[in-house]
Formats: sequence, structure tokens, C-alpha cells
Amino acid sequence: MIIATDFAAIAPPLAVAAAGAISAALYGRKKQWLNAALAGMAGAALAVSLADMRMPAAAAAPLAVNTEAGRISDADRLAIPAASAITLSGDGVREAEWRDLPARPLQWKPAPADLLWLDFPRSISLGRIFTLSVRRSPAQAGWRLQLLAENKQVLADSGPSSSAQAAVQWLPPVVENMVLQARMLDAAGKTIAQGPVPLQVHEPVSLQIQGRFDAPSFDARTLNQLLSDGGAILDWNVTLGKAITRSETARAPLTAPNAMFVDAAYVEHLSPSARGSLLAQVGQGVPLVVLGGNAADVGVWQRDFGLMLHPQSPTTEKEDVRQFGALAMSPAGLNPAENAADPWSVLARDGKQQPWMWSRAVGKGRVVWLGVTDWHKHAISAPQSLALWWQSAMDRIALDSVRKTVWQLNDPMPVPGLRSEVCAQGVKAGVALTAAGDGMMALQTRADKADGVCAAFWPRKAGWIKFSAKGMEAPGAEYIYAANDWPAWQRALRHEATALYAARSAPAIKAAGWAAGGPTNGAAGGAASGTAAIAVNAPITGNAANAARAPGTAALADGGAEDAGVPAGRRLPAAPFAVLFALSMLALWYREQSAEKSPAREAQG
Repeated sequence: MIIATDFAAIAPPLAVAAAGAISAALYGRKKQWLNAALAGMAGAALAVSLADMRMPAAAAAPLAVNTEAGRISDADRLAIPAASAITLSGDGVREAEWRDLPARPLQWKPAPADLLWLDFPRSISLGRIFTLSVRRSPAQAGWRLQLLAENKQVLADSGPSSSAQAAVQWLPPVVENMVLQARMLDAAGKTIAQGPVPLQVHEPVSLQIQGRFDAPSFDARTLNQLLSDGGAILDWNVTLGKAITRSETARAPLTAPNAMFVDAAYVEHLSPSARGSLLAQVGQGVPLVVLGGNAADVGVWQRDFGLMLHPQSPTTEKEDVRQFGALAMSPAGLNPAENAADPWSVLARDGKQQPWMWSRAVGKGRVVWLGVTDWHKHAISAPQSLALWWQSAMDRIALDSVRKTVWQLNDPMPVPGLRSEVCAQGVKAGVALTAAGDGMMALQTRADKADGVCAAFWPRKAGWIKFSAKGMEAPGAEYIYAANDWPAWQRALRHEATALYAARSAPAIKAAGWAAGGPTNGAAGGAASGTAAIAVNAPITGNAANAARAPGTAALADGGAEDAGVPAGRRLPAAPFAVLFALSMLALWYREQSAEKSPAREAQG
């Protein structure tokens, strides 16, 4: 027999039992033994009817659940909360199904299978490189990955690979929602797997850049051209001589500059008060990027910026060339040390692990020292590589424009009939979300989504589904996969989700000593002995890892099941004990009434 140990739960039955015991003792002092027995029986019966007493869970047998079809049947879903443990067969189910179920000890040994993981961005800005990575288990020699257009034209090919992972890259040419295809071929050219790869390409938010240069250079001119080609709004000023400047007025007001680019000469020529004003501007959150190629005054940088610069040794000029794939760039004549002292630190290193970018925080912003030069030499020979290099540099400097509202679609592979979710940043809870074909839903707060509001929905058919909500800058869209798309990827997602559920159940297994009689040394120990199991061959990565941050939470709009631990078994029915209490009290009342009419009988007890 198991009874709750919470004081608030056991206080009422304890008080009732105590009252019954005191009544029985008082009757016993008068040697009214039958009345004492009735009083004690009434107190015990009422205490049991009030207490949360349950039969031991060991009396229940583990529930056998078959997931060969990729789903849990309705009957099993209803039976799991009352089960002491789950004996699972098949590949398991997705996280959306496990989340609605309480934690139970899981016995599961996944069968060996070909698993597949796809990793790619669902949406990118125009001008960004799209990268698709595929990982297989197990790996095969000579396989290759191809990215196909909607008309089956090959857009990118990874070439033969002997490792478990391959990747392809492609530069989208237009703004649109597209469904590409990914295809995996074996060494003989036979298709192993093929399926859709949805991608949304949207207009980029224009960067707002200020540029101030006191020494004209081809590097600054090339940077200007790259930013202009990328649609940036530029406020550019270059000093060509003592009284000659070249200015480029911004085509639109710079309401929130993303960064200010300067050369070292511009900073060195400022007055001390002007440099202080510049640092104050940085402290407000505008990054200051210094092109260090023409630095000359070491004292200025040490005194006002806390940056120790060291001259490059002429004997190591060739060895110090910074290498970025096919691009080679010379280091600046004056650069910080490889292990820069606080408050400065290395922000980026090249392919040979040599530093080329340093930074320090200033208030809400930071100062960045760019310690390479001569990138203009690649503007003609390798323009695309140079643009990608500058794109990666700007990502490190954190120049992405901040959107006021953002859609978040975290489900790696939504399919019809399985719950998915859509989240939004920048709007308040309670805002109505409209989904094409699925009516209206309310965006609500989530315990594991502190920066957004979310709504759950059940897709009805494959294809694009569009969302809209009041306050969002633009409508959102998500691609719903068909039920037969990427079967190996679906198996991998089910393996990951089931492994997470087993890990979520492990504390319950240890706390309850496994009610079914198994070992209590955790899920890992159970897996070793063949009784409990966590999927050891399903790495927990990507979106499945995100789901592990708040296992068992159910703050979605549709609710869900919280972790309840191992069930304590069926609760004892209160009705029979309540009837026993009533009969005992009735018999005691009858005896009291009879005693008043016959004192001699009362004396006899």
C-alpha cells in the first residue's frame, strides 16, 4: 500500500484517525468495549476514504507498445498513463507524441537501420549562400550528395565521399519560396534516397553603414563597392588631400547605423575630445570597425583604446600571410599580439589558426581591429570568394540588421496529422494567428520560449502553409512534408525523440526502483543489462536537442501531459470506506440512544 507523504494531503486523514482513537479511548475508560470498537472503526474508515492511498504499481504489468507504423495507437495512448512501464518495439515516435505522455520506464532496443540527418536553413536572405549538410548512419564509401532544382537540374554536387557526412552549397538567384530536391547516390550512381528541401529566400534588410577614411586606398574602395552591391545604405567620406574630400551621401536617412568603418589614420588624426566622442558613440551600441592597414601612432591606440600594437617583422612577412581558402591576404604593419591582453581578445583566426581580427567591448558596442590588407587584389580574380569572406567577417562583427518581428519554425520535419508549432517574436501573447486552411489560433507564452509566443497546429495536407498575425511585419510560411518523404530521416527523428523520452524517464526509474522489478541504476545501467534502454545509436542533435531543454513541459495552446513519474497504481475506492464509516456511526448512535433508555444495559457495556 502506498500513501502520499505531502503534509497538506495527509493532515486531514491523520486528524480524523486521531479523533477516532481518542473517542475509542474514552469509551474504553468506561469499559464500553463495543462502542470503543465502533468509534475506532469509524475513525479509521473515514481516514482511509480521505487519504490518497494506492495499490503498489508492481501489481501492474508493463504495456507492450508497437510503433512499427511510426505512430502510437489511440488505445496504447490511453493505456500508457496507467502502465508501470513501456515495452517498445519499432523505431519509436516523434517528440510531439512523446511530449503528451507522462514519463514511464522504457524498455526499448532499436533495430539496426539506415538513418539520415539533414541540416539546412529554412530561410535565408538573398545574397547568402545556401548550405545543405547530410549525415548518414552507417557511412558508405563513394557516395555523393546532389542538390537539384525544381526542374531536376543539378545545382551542386559534393563529389564522392567516404565519410558519414557530405555538404553542398548554392547561391539562390531570386526571392521566392522554392522546393528543391536533394539526392544521394551510391558509388555506382544508383539513387539511395531523394526528397524535397524547402527554402524561403527573402529580401535582405539593408545595412546602414558609415565610412570615414583619412587615407584613400584600393581596399576602402573595394569595400565600398561590395557594400553597395549588397544594397547597403552608405554614408561614406574619404579625405583625398588637405582640402579635398569625396563624399557619398546616404540615399536614405541612417536611422540606426549597423556599424561605422574607419581606417586607422582617421582615428589617429582626431583630437582627443573627438576620439572620446567616437568611443561614446560606440558605447551606445554602434560597432566601430578599424581597418588597421595604415596605423602609425602606437601611442594613440595604447592610450585611448588600451590596444598594444606590435610591428611586423620584415623577415616573417611571407610566413605571416593570412590564408582564407584560396584567398591570401597580408597582415597589417602594426597588429595586436596573438594573445592580446584584456580587454582585447582575438575575434577570428585564419585557416592556419593565425589571428586576423581582434575586438573589445565598449558599453553596448565594441571596437573591432581588422588586421589584414590587400583584399582588393582579389576583387577581379575571385570576386565571389572575396564577397563570401567579407560576408563571414561581417557576421562575426554582428552586423545583421535586427528585425522587429521574426517567425520561428522549429519543427525539423512537419508532416500531416502530427502536431507542429509556429512561434513569433515581437508580438504579445493572445494575438490571433491565422493559418491558411486551419482557421485562427491564439499565440501563447511557452515555458521554454521566453523570447516568443507560440501556437500548436495539426497540418492537414502536404505543401506550403502560410501564417499571418497582427503586428508581424510580413506573413510566414512553412513547408509540410508528405508522410512518405525522407523515410530514413523520419526514422532518425523518431530514434532521437525516443532516446530523449527514455532519458526523461530515467529519474522516475531511479526514484521508484522500477516498479516492474528492474534495476535502479539509471537508464544507462538499464540499457547495459538489457532491461531499460536509451537509444545509444541515435545522436541527440539539432532540433531534437532543443526539445530536450524542457522535456515534459506542456505550455502549448492545446495543453499536454506533465511528467508524473512512475504511477503508484490504482487508487483505493473511497465509497466502501465512507459507507463503513456511516454504518459505524449509525450503530454507535443507536447504542447511545438505547443506553439512555436502559442504563443497566449501558453498565454491561
